[in-house]
Amino acid sequence: MKDSGRVAAIWMRQSEYDLESARLMMNEGFYSQACFMSQQVAEKTLKALAYYRGDSDVRGHTLRALVSSLETSYPELSRFHEMTETLESYYIPTRYPDALPSGAPFEVYLYEDAQEALQNAEQIFNFGRDIIPI
Repeated sequence: MKDSGRVAAIWMRQSEYDLESARLMMNEGFYSQACFMSQQVAEKTLKALAYYRGDSDVRGHTLRALVSSLETSYPELSRFHEMTETLESYYIPTRYPDALPSGAPFEVYLYEDAQEALQNAEQIFNFGRDIIPI
């Protein structure tokens, strides 16, 4: 892809912005939103890595699939499988009031959930930032 480094850097800058948003949400008690935004950080970081290696059409929201497709170029990503599975579980149920049987997302997700999600997102973001100059 032409300008793959530039495109990847844009994705990483958005991921960094989302990471800051997730921190603010967690600190203000918006735990379900912090979990969702942490998923977004991971997704955008992984997509940035795909663009950085030259992929031209990066689609989908499944973190596991993104990691699997990137492992040939970035073998160290294998250590993030468990983290991405956890983060992926926040993609839908953190946003929709009918996605959980036990209540609306804001009533269900706790500080500990947001804290773990944020820590996972930070690790994935830092991995991408070490590769992609932003």
